[in-house]
Order: sequence, then structure tokens, then C-alpha cells
Amino acid sequence: MNEPQHLLLKAISGSRSQQLHAATSDTDLKGIYVLPQQELYGFTYTPQVYNATNDEVYFEIGRFLELLQKNNPNILELLGTPDSCVLFRHPLMELIKPADFLSKLCKDTFAGYAASQIKKAKGLNKMINRPVEKARKSVSEFCYVIDENGSIPLAAWLEKYHFRQEDCGLTSVPHFRDVYLIYHQPGGTLKGIVSGEDANDVRLSSVPKDGSPVAVMQFNKDGYSVYCREYKEYQEWVDNRNDVRFQNTLSHGKNYDAKNMMHTFRLLNMAEEIAVHKKVVVERPDRDFLLKIKAGGFEYNDLLEMVDEKLDRIEQLYEQSDLPEMPDEAKTNELLITIRTKFYQ
Repeated sequence: MNEPQHLLLKAISGSRSQQLHAATSDTDLKGIYVLPQQELYGFTYTPQVYNATNDEVYFEIGRFLELLQKNNPNILELLGTPDSCVLFRHPLMELIKPADFLSKLCKDTFAGYAASQIKKAKGLNKMINRPVEKARKSVSEFCYVIDENGSIPLAAWLEKYHFRQEDCGLTSVPHFRDVYLIYHQPGGTLKGIVSGEDANDVRLSSVPKDGSPVAVMQFNKDGYSVYCREYKEYQEWVDNRNDVRFQNTLSHGKNYDAKNMMHTFRLLNMAEEIAVHKKVVVERPDRDFLLKIKAGGFEYNDLLEMVDEKLDRIEQLYEQSDLPEMPDEAKTNELLITIRTKFYQ
């Protein structure tokens, strides 16, 4: 914020407030502000502001309390920032009590989000361990021809009989999905089995009524569709991945995103602490365990087993907890009115 007179809170957040940072970690800043009164009454309500790199983010008090009401993990962490990381704190912040907002929603916002990160980690693990060739496979690589007492790939069949695919033509077989009759006519009017290497389907031809097929071919269209989807997902992942972070993933040899996995366990442990102790612990007491995950100190499958155990335990803890189902919305609304009124006065 360029106008500090509107601030309620400014704090160091992220890994540095959690004591999980490295020497090279960025310093993230988060805060809360109150919109100038004339802007609040007009059309220019601004719920959130941030810098170009998104490492400095501020929430307008209305937006902050709205997210707090939903038990958003980042917002609850901001509210629970350790004193050592608070750069400015307005006296009005004393009105916002964490205990008034903790509820059973935290099971979904903390543990539920952690579970979604596990799915993301599994996807990354799949990308690393099942790389897709850079050259895209063609339709013809999913075609098989009945030959003698079995079937062989289309390319092998063409080579065996010294045929060119351009001299062949296909007709569909009624009631047989993705099965075709192959005709062969060198220099004739047949259109070929595929239109080219970039084709996304086989090609049908018109054949003379007295023509005789030379073979039967099946195109594994479902297999080709699945391959195309996975190929696209893999190439998009390669294009968009953070190469520095990816190389770090490879460096510890465990083939999972260690930083992502560390934060997954941090969120799970925080969900458990909220159910048991009814407080948000930002500065991590489990720092050594979390940094060991970040360093690749565990096997991937062992971590997945630990996650399953934790999710089961968290489910039981929230069933037994006397936390409210959700924060009191009317009370939050009164709090927002009170803070705005006192601040503008």
C-alpha cells in the first residue's frame, strides 16, 4: 500500500513467518487496509491490491472478513502472524479474535486443500515417471491388421506386402465399430488410409462394387484419444513448469515436488491443531519434519501412506470437535460495521 494511513496490518508472510524459509527465499508481505470512505460509497470498491510479482498483497477489510468467514487458510494465517513478523498493526485489529472464526470449515479448507495438493503431486509423479516422447504418434500407429492367425501393426503389414498406404483405401464395416476393410489399387482412385502424418482419423474411400478387400483393419480410436489427451497435458506441463523447481525435484531423486509435499503436510498438521487446540499455529513447531520432506528425506509412497493416516485422523477429530459448523455471519457483519465506523471516525 502506498497510503499507510489506510493500513490496519502489514506483515511478513509465507515461508519466513512459518520459519520454513531458505536463505534465498523471497520475502512475501501481506496486509489489510480500509478503503477511503468516498471510494467505499462509490463505484470504485477495490477488494484487493498487489504488486507485479504478487509477493506483496493487501486485502480490504471487507474482503478480509469475507474470506475469514470462509476459514480461508491464508487469511487465518495472516491473522495469526507471529509478533516478530508484524511490521504494523492498528489497534482496531484487537477486535478481530481468531477464536471467533475457527470452525469445522477448517477441515475442508486446510485438509481438503491439502488433499487436492496430493492429487497434484500424484500428477507430477506421473509426468516424471511416464514421460511422453516429444514426437507425437500418428493415427497409423494405433491401427492393426488381421494377418494369418493374428494381427500385426499397420506399418508392419504394409512393409510385409510391399504396399504403400497411399495406394490403399478403407471402407467401414457395418455393426463393427472402428473396423475397416482394406482395398489395394496402385495408381488408382483410392484416398489412402490416412491423409497424412498430422491426420486425427483414418480416411474412407469409394471403391468399385466388384473390388475385393485384401485385409481387415481395426483402428484403436479410444486408445488414440487417450494418448492425444495425455500428450497434450504432458506438453503443456513441460511448457509451463518452473524449471528451477523441477530440477530441484529431480535432484533429490524421489520424483515428487518436495516443496509442494512439505506444504501439504503443514496444512494437514494445522488442520489437526485447530481441531485439538483451537488455534492457528503459523510458526511451525514441526519445522524439522517439514524441512526433511522438503529435502527429499522420505519415499513418495511412504508420504502417501502418512497422508491417508492423517486424513482419517482429521476426519475423526472434527467429528468429535465442539467447534461450530461455521463462523457466526451476523457477528462478522457487526464486526465489519464497527471497524469501519471507528476507523472513519
